[in-house]
Amino acid sequence: MKGLMKGDFVVQTLTQGRPLKLILLFTLPLLIGNFFQQFYNIADTLIVGQTLGVKALAAVGATGGISFLIIGFAQGMTTGLSLITAQRFGAADYRGVRRSFGVSLVISLFVAGILTVVSLSFTREFLILMATPTAILPQATTFIQIIFAGIIASVMFNLLSNMLRALGDSRTPLVFLVIASVLNITLDFALIMGLHLGVAGAGLATVSAQIVASLLCFGYIWRRIPYLRITWQDLKWDKNIFWQHLRMGLPLGFQSSVIAIGAIILQVALNDLGTNAVAASTAASKIDQVATLPMMSLGITLGTYAAQNFGAKKYSRIIKGVRQSLILSVIFSLMLSALVIFSGRFLVTLFVGGNKAVLDLAQIYFWVVASGYVFLDILFVMRYTLQGLGYSVISIVAGLAELAMRSLAVFVLVKPLGYAGATAAEPLAWIGSCIVLVITYLQAIHRLRQAEQIQTKREQQVTRPETKLQLAEE
Repeated sequence: MKGLMKGDFVVQTLTQGRPLKLILLFTLPLLIGNFFQQFYNIADTLIVGQTLGVKALAAVGATGGISFLIIGFAQGMTTGLSLITAQRFGAADYRGVRRSFGVSLVISLFVAGILTVVSLSFTREFLILMATPTAILPQATTFIQIIFAGIIASVMFNLLSNMLRALGDSRTPLVFLVIASVLNITLDFALIMGLHLGVAGAGLATVSAQIVASLLCFGYIWRRIPYLRITWQDLKWDKNIFWQHLRMGLPLGFQSSVIAIGAIILQVALNDLGTNAVAASTAASKIDQVATLPMMSLGITLGTYAAQNFGAKKYSRIIKGVRQSLILSVIFSLMLSALVIFSGRFLVTLFVGGNKAVLDLAQIYFWVVASGYVFLDILFVMRYTLQGLGYSVISIVAGLAELAMRSLAVFVLVKPLGYAGATAAEPLAWIGSCIVLVITYLQAIHRLRQAEQIQTKREQQVTRPETKLQLAEE
């Protein structure tokens, strides 16, 4: 990646050089960072399952849907906001980069405040509405309330990390994630096993790690990155600029929430199937989430890649990079499916020991879910690329397609097929979203080719001898 010097800080651009090489180099730190982020999430689950038992594990797992609904909205929104920044950076509009960061910061703080108040006020009611088993309701409530109390730390770290990536820096967020991961695991042992705080200790460990990571990230940006060193002028109200960011950020946030509603509907079905089903899905989904990190990381990279090159008006470069990435990632996803199906059961024993009933259900999960990884891969590539190109509203449409397919599985397949029908919700949701995204992506590619042709004609007109002569005379 070619560096651009600004003071003592070198940012990296994705608008020059071999596309696939740049994409892979950008993805690698992002992948490692996502792995560590998932790692400290798994640390909570692993330590809870081994030290506090299956009920505590199920309590933590039962909060996944509601957590995704609230925090997922903020995370999706910050991703959308940072894509505006990436477009400004690709266009070399550095004043616009600072303005974009300032506006994004104001929006994120405001949304984080609202989400914190709402989520803490109705936590127990949400869990009851989700048919959380009575036996695990108190522990589930305790855990998720602590997580919700730290929403602002989660939002800030996601926003600041996304801003660094918008400028082509995927390495620095990795450093802070590693620090947060080590801190989280250390606090897990100290609070759960040392102070015997139960699931509350797991929640406190996660929030504390996020606070430290967000403070480190903010300090680094303030000291080292002039592009993001904002002033009061960058925070001033401007209806058009704020609306532009909201138009990109809110749809991506709502997309996450719509998908989360589908996850909640699925969680209700799992709750009805009993504690073993909840525990199996909790453990198996952790393996699944780690396995799919390479696909997700590549997708996130393509969002930044598309946004920077769109801002730089390098349309054919976008098409080439996405095509090469898609071919490579589809091959990888097929290999990954086989690996997870045949090794997943062993990994689940790390969470639940030798509980045969839970292990058998987890194996069903892997057979059904991992078989659909190729669709998830296409989904990630198409979704993030379209987001980078500014297609924000289509994210909601794709999310609604996922919701419809998950609901279909819950209301039609669970009764005759049981747990297998519930797990089918995931691949069916991916297929539904892919249909919407692929159609939109093909339309977007057509428009990019048209824009490239228009730009080429203009460049040819400027380079013609008579045009040069006319410009000289003028």
